Amino acid sequence: MKKIAIAVTLSASVLGLAACNSDDSSKVVAESGAGNVTKEEFYQELKDSHGASVLQQLVTEEVLSNKYDVSEEEVDKELQSVKDQLGDRFQQAIQQQGFKDEEAFRKMLRLSLLQEAAVAEDIEITEKELKAQYERKKTEVQAQHILVKDKKTAEEVKKKLDNGGDFAKLAKEYSTDKSNAEDGGKLGYFSTGKMVPAFEDAAYSMDVGKVSDPVKTQHGFHIIKVTDKREKEKDIGSFEENKKDIRRSILNQRMDPQKAREKINKLIEDANVDIKVEGLEDILKQPKTGKAQG
Repeated sequence: MKKIAIAVTLSASVLGLAACNSDDSSKVVAESGAGNVTKEEFYQELKDSHGASVLQQLVTEEVLSNKYDVSEEEVDKELQSVKDQLGDRFQQAIQQQGFKDEEAFRKMLRLSLLQEAAVAEDIEITEKELKAQYERKKTEVQAQHILVKDKKTAEEVKKKLDNGGDFAKLAKEYSTDKSNAEDGGKLGYFSTGKMVPAFEDAAYSMDVGKVSDPVKTQHGFHIIKVTDKREKEKDIGSFEENKKDIRRSILNQRMDPQKAREKINKLIEDANVDIKVEGLEDILKQPKTGKAQG
């Protein structure tokens, strides 16, 4: 599942181990024949190594929690969804991602949901859009395509098709997608989320048998021919059951990562956070950028 601007969660107790002026800062936390490690030394090393990232995360969660509501039930559902996806690989997967245990991963999910709430506030998604996307999820499209590098070539191919050219033959001649060019550009059946958004939008909006105008994506220019549409055999559930995931999918497509970071940084700035940990006082300060003069 896609997440927004998530940092690896470390134990919140790192910063609570000791304070520089704590009465028991000299308490020994590890003994050896070569010497002892005190609580203060342990704290200082943890602060130097991870203090900035942990404190930033804790402050971010505190600020967002004050403005947005994320219930424990929502976090539980999110966690269970990940467990359902990963099955027996769950524990191994979260450990490989740097989470020491399930609770640390759960903290990350909560922060992610809070960040998602902040970003979603500025992106309008209508009920009509959600229902349209649900109808797409129930449908599979079969198509062929011809992929070329530039618009001029795409227009040349489209003109030949309009004049009665054979799609499969032109795919063999022109298409740069070597995975299917020799097979006439056949892509088989696909559903939502399998193609880049512009390609998907074009394919789902077309009638069977129609050929598109050039469609630009990050891969180049596509000429698309829809050859069939059918309802999925597998029941995907009701609209209400899919609504949340559909909203998240649209949100991730429309989100501008830079603007999302800027918004969260502004919320933290407006909260007037005063860092009192020595050496970390300036971790939330954003570098000032000069504006171009015109």
